[in-house]
Formats: sequence, structure tokens, C-alpha cells
Amino acid sequence: MDKVIIYTDGGSRGNPGPAAAGFVLSDTAGKQLQANAFYIGKATNNVAEYTGVIKAFEAALDIKAKQVTLFSDSELLVRQINGKYKVKSELLLPLFKQAVKLLGKFESWKVKHITRDKNTKADALVNQAMDLKRDVVSRPAAGKVRASIQKPIRLGVLISGGGRTLINIAECIDKGTLNAEVPLVISSRSDTAGTEKAKAAGMNVKIIRKKGFAGIDEFSKSIENELNNAKVDLVIQAGWLCLWKIPENYTSRVMNIHPALLPSFGGKGMFGHHVHEAVLGAGCKISGCTVHFCTNEYDKGPIIIQRCCQVKESDDADALAVRVFEQECIAYPEAIKLFAENKLLVQDGEVKIKK
Repeated sequence: MDKVIIYTDGGSRGNPGPAAAGFVLSDTAGKQLQANAFYIGKATNNVAEYTGVIKAFEAALDIKAKQVTLFSDSELLVRQINGKYKVKSELLLPLFKQAVKLLGKFESWKVKHITRDKNTKADALVNQAMDLKRDVVSRPAAGKVRASIQKPIRLGVLISGGGRTLINIAECIDKGTLNAEVPLVISSRSDTAGTEKAKAAGMNVKIIRKKGFAGIDEFSKSIENELNNAKVDLVIQAGWLCLWKIPENYTSRVMNIHPALLPSFGGKGMFGHHVHEAVLGAGCKISGCTVHFCTNEYDKGPIIIQRCCQVKESDDADALAVRVFEQECIAYPEAIKLFAENKLLVQDGEVKIKK
């Protein structure tokens, strides 16, 4: 690859605030090779802009490009890199030096300013990363010079019981049907089968018991700190029975699976056999499971996926639970996969699945 064309962008909602950086890398014929965005947490617009440039240069060097032309809608950044304006910010200076050092590895380069209306692809990627609060990798179509490899999504799994859902997810990962990894398992109890199964599988398990804290705020903050430390992309509640306050930066990043078709048979106290007994008591002919994003109310978040199963006249709670769990084993990995592929969009309290 002799020459590449790059469009970069960076943005912050708050300046400083939640920020992301991104780039679109193409060959000279306009064929897209990579299109990536990176969620970088709290940062300024200028830091995000420079981060996008650095990531783009690294990607170009990785495919052994010799010449690069980069377009940015940040007039300040373009003037600074071209030596027409001195970098005065101590915050930006290390990023500026890193960008210039990377430029020196190309045989030739150009950095040009464009208006925002001509930088729509990179801008859209950056906004998507800020919406999702995680990295975005756009897979290139077949026949590209170099495929962009999707990193495994990092899952933080919350358990309170037997760990069946956790093990099902782990098995999907092992079989290669789910591109994910589990860097953290949080258990609300130390004496459960799920905790032992997770430890036996070599997983990193943290015990966070609600009664060990003065109140729900402290309990919730402890959970958040562990998730942040593990750099989790998505939180999976897998038989988790404790209410915790989901922080703003985890909005639409926490999933739960409920053993019934919400909004029916949900709410506080409705878990496990309590749900199945209620379904049977109501004379339902169909039951199933619901995967939904969590809010700070029991079973009230936007629904992602539902799967159904028959309720038989001969069923008791145990028999129905087996049939529902079969559907759970399909639905939860499917929802996680949709999230990992950036296909879930929450609008007006509803989940839209993008094609």
C-alpha cells in the first residue's frame, strides 16, 4: 500500500466531557480499508481530535503505507501540525509530539483542512462511539486489502446464584459463536455455585455483598469501580438479584434476562420459580424470556429480544423453567452479539435493531 487517504475527527460532549476519536482510511481509488472510532472517556475536543490523528497514523503505518494525506475539520490542529501555529497547551503538547513523530515515519505526507460537511463519515463514527460509550469498528466488505479485526467485547457479568447463564455465555465464547471475553465476574454472594464455577473456570471473581456497605450508593459505587477497572464494554446481569444504581456512563450498557415475556410477570420479587409459578397460575399458554437494557427500575428497561416457548398443561414450575432456559441460552448470546456489532439503537425508550 503506497498511498492512503485519511479523514479524522474527534468530539467531546462537555469539553471536557465524554469524548471519542475516529478515522476513515481509504486507498487512492476511494476504497475504504478501515473505519474506526475510539471512546476515550472524559476529554476535550482538541485531545479527541489529536487522538483520532494518532490512531489514524498508526493504522496507516500498520498496513505499511508510504505516503499519507490526512484531512481534518480542526483548523487549529492542521495549522499546528503544519508548523504554522505553536502548540501552547501542556495537555496537547505530548499528543502533538507523538503525531509529528509518527508522520516522520512516512516517505511523504500532507495534512489538510476541510469543512465539517465534507467529513461526515468520520463525524458519524465519533458520534456513534459517544452514543454507545465504547469503541466502534466498521468491518470492511470482502475483497478489501486488509480486513479490520473486531476486538472481543469485554463483558462484566453479575451473578447471585448458580451461574448457569454465565457458563452458557462462556461456552458460546469457547465455541467461537460469540466474539467476547469475560475479564470480570461480580457475585453478590460468596457461597454460591456460580461463584465456584466462575473460579473453577479461571475467571476473575469479585465478591461485593450489599450488606457490606452503608447504603445502596456505596454498594453501587463499588460495583462501578470494579467495572471501570476491568474496562468493561457491556455489563451482563446473569441471575443477579440486587438492585444497584446504574451510573450515567453505563446507560444502555447493562443487560438483563428475565424468564418471562415482559412487561408481564416482572418487578420486584419476580425471579426464578416465582415467575414460572405466576405464569402457570395465570393460565398462560405461552411463556418465554426477555433480554432488555436495565434502568434503575426492576424489569423496566427497553426490550432487545424476546423468545417464546409453549406452556404445557402438564407443566409445573420446574418443567416450564427448563423450557424457558433453553430459549434464554439462545436469546442472551444473540443480544450480546447485536450489541458487539453496534446494531442496537435506543430511541424514545425503544430498541431499534439496525440491519
